[in-house]
Amino acid sequence: MWSSWMHGAWGFGGIGLLVWLAVIVVVVLAARGILWRRQGTGQDGPARSETPLEILQKRYARGDLTKEEYHQKRRDLSS
Repeated sequence: MWSSWMHGAWGFGGIGLLVWLAVIVVVVLAARGILWRRQGTGQDGPARSETPLEILQKRYARGDLTKEEYHQKRRDLSS
């Protein structure tokens, strides 16, 4: 009885089963990572597009716009 249990589910046959389960888990995780990268996510999940106000704020922060231009465009976006 003891020897049949050792060579059954957790013996050499069980190691093969565990190896196959590990392979399946690795394949699923790799596929998930590839799909997330194709969506442009990096590590944070699905990418979202920037709002016009966020783009305007970045342009102002980079120095592409003067303070007056920034405020005028912001008013234009608000109306």
